Amino acid sequence: MVAAGIVRCLHAALVGGVLFATPIIVEAAGKPNVVVFYMDDLAYADPGCYGGTLTPTPNIDALAKNGVRFTDGYVSACVCGPSRVGLMTGRYQARFGLDSNGGKQGRDLPADEKTIAHRMKEAGYTCGIVGKWHLGSSSPEFLPPNRGFGFAVGSVGNLGEGGEKTGFFRGDKLMATIEGAPVTSPPYAREACGFIDAHREQPFFLYLAFNAVHNPNVASDEVLQRFPKLSKHQLAYAANFAEADDAVGTVMSKLRSLGLEENTLVFFISDNGGSSPFAFYDGLRGSKWYLWEGGVRVPWIVQWKGRIPGGRVVSEPVIQLDVLPTALAAAGREAPADAQLDGVNLLPLLTGETVKLPERPLFFRFGVQYAVRSGDWKLVKASLAMEPALFNLASDKGEQTDLAKSSPEKFQELQATYDRWNATMKPALWEERRSHGDEESKDKRKARKKAKAAK
Repeated sequence: MVAAGIVRCLHAALVGGVLFATPIIVEAAGKPNVVVFYMDDLAYADPGCYGGTLTPTPNIDALAKNGVRFTDGYVSACVCGPSRVGLMTGRYQARFGLDSNGGKQGRDLPADEKTIAHRMKEAGYTCGIVGKWHLGSSSPEFLPPNRGFGFAVGSVGNLGEGGEKTGFFRGDKLMATIEGAPVTSPPYAREACGFIDAHREQPFFLYLAFNAVHNPNVASDEVLQRFPKLSKHQLAYAANFAEADDAVGTVMSKLRSLGLEENTLVFFISDNGGSSPFAFYDGLRGSKWYLWEGGVRVPWIVQWKGRIPGGRVVSEPVIQLDVLPTALAAAGREAPADAQLDGVNLLPLLTGETVKLPERPLFFRFGVQYAVRSGDWKLVKASLAMEPALFNLASDKGEQTDLAKSSPEKFQELQATYDRWNATMKPALWEERRSHGDEESKDKRKARKKAKAAK
């Protein structure tokens, strides 16, 4: 037990082979609740606060107004499953060879790997998951109740057109469907609010992982009616996103009504880049399935009223691996030294105690694709046929001008940095052909689809 007041200590992390420490700030009088909203296939600039205009997003925008909006927020994967491995463990998915989506026996998150729920539970939290899991279901040991979550309901993986593809779970029981499916954002919001109600008197960790805006793009009739001027497919995408924004608002209203909002650390992040022809990237190149910026740079917002100054826009690069160490720091805990977390504690940056994080490279690997960002520089190989290219994101966020030949020393430096990191990772357990990349043909297919949908 520590005395009431502000406690400052050091959080050590090994990042890219460099050991550094950052201060954490914890008020000993109480532990904040932690809520993570994780969208599915939401493009970087789809929310209104990032410039999106197709769908009004007042509730997501409110998080940005009351907190910090990151312009250079990343996830470590350009597809769903690996991104969730990183979020849940605070470690690069390449450590496990889980570069691609699982869904089959032998492709689950290893049963002996501790999740953020395990670590928050050790810190005195009750942990709940509502929504998409996508980290294994080949046996009950891989389902959320055996991964640290005391409350669990949602979909095992992606939804299908008929309402289920890989099924749903409640606790450790698999089900064909849940009430309301394939429209899932409203029932997920209800489940999340029920969890909050039940645990209002104790610190809780809630992971709300939407199926939106991944296909199928479906929504309630009342939400569809908000967009009378959109074409059929635009309407489906806009309404699907709007209903998820409504769900964010429902959960935040519940926290507010219980007087818990000021004591809740909230993250809003997408699991990877967009997949819809109607997604908005604000000039970023690529999309889901590619390690271009459009595949891994995502909306990234953090709110903690009363602790994090609101209305700030921060350009410092962050990644979803940072959620776990940040949540632990807010709870007054440090991860064990042998946890080998790859993320860092963001509290000093969020509170304004510092304006920059210690320098660190960010790594990305998806089968034959790979990338590393260091400062403003990014080295990327986004397809099997492509030679690695070098870009300066400060002047070229659209990754249009390859500087490999004009800046050979920087190119060699980043290639060596990636090679050293990759040598410490586990080879991919299986190869997914979509990791080979074929941007030109995919862009043509998306353009044809968009033109057809607009008719």
